[in-house]
Amino acid sequence: MPNGELMAGRVAVIAGGGGEIGGAIARRYSAEGASVVVCDISQEKADLVAGEIVAAGGKAVGLKVDVSSEEDCGNAGRFAVQTFGKITDLVNASATLSPDGNVETLSVAAWRNALDVNFTGVFLMCKYVLGHIRAAGGGSVVNIASSHGHFGLPGRSAYCSTKAALMHFTRVLAIDYGPHNIRANTISPGPIDTARSLRRFGTRENSNKVRGRGQVLGRTGTVEEVAAAAVFLASNEASFITGTDLLVDGGQTAFKGTALADIHQSAT
Repeated sequence: MPNGELMAGRVAVIAGGGGEIGGAIARRYSAEGASVVVCDISQEKADLVAGEIVAAGGKAVGLKVDVSSEEDCGNAGRFAVQTFGKITDLVNASATLSPDGNVETLSVAAWRNALDVNFTGVFLMCKYVLGHIRAAGGGSVVNIASSHGHFGLPGRSAYCSTKAALMHFTRVLAIDYGPHNIRANTISPGPIDTARSLRRFGTRENSNKVRGRGQVLGRTGTVEEVAAAAVFLASNEASFITGTDLLVDGGQTAFKGTALADIHQSAT
């Protein structure tokens, strides 16, 4: 449970903070004492999460940021410092929905959009925020990857590839910025109960019924469980952890292979 101490005095920029996972992380960071800049391509969603945090007694502001825009990412860093005086933490939780398809059927535009948001967007946010974290004396970067970056699924080449690339990018980030007291890690969520999953499975009950068969724990996860992992990695509880990936997947990766392919096919 949050105790308001794990991130006391910290200032976090959360890209994709208007989404379900990003929003849960923003709320949990605030509950642990951090001031939060909630960045999202939707100003309305960013303001909604920031408003919830303020209503709960925390400090937060919403900011419209398209992570595929270099100008927006640069502005996010400047805005956070102007608002809260510094930046100590960055979370990259932005992701785009890419259509299913093999290399022949997937459009070049869809492929490039997945790269722009899921991968280049992380590069841009890091490019324009890490200097501020260094100036603050160090901190943490948590990038949200996916269990699908550990194994492939039919028709998901764009999504799986960007998440796998993100993990290796973060390892190099950790190497480059470790001397500046900046740790960088990824979290790879498995099947998580979000509205996005309803596009594929229809209802939460069906999502749990179908996808639960692919997890050691027999169920899907929650956004709060991902947020708890993010707080751990950002906090001093993880002060000797950098350049690694934390699977929050209920054991899905342990089941990777035919079983997951069967589950995927049953949902289409």
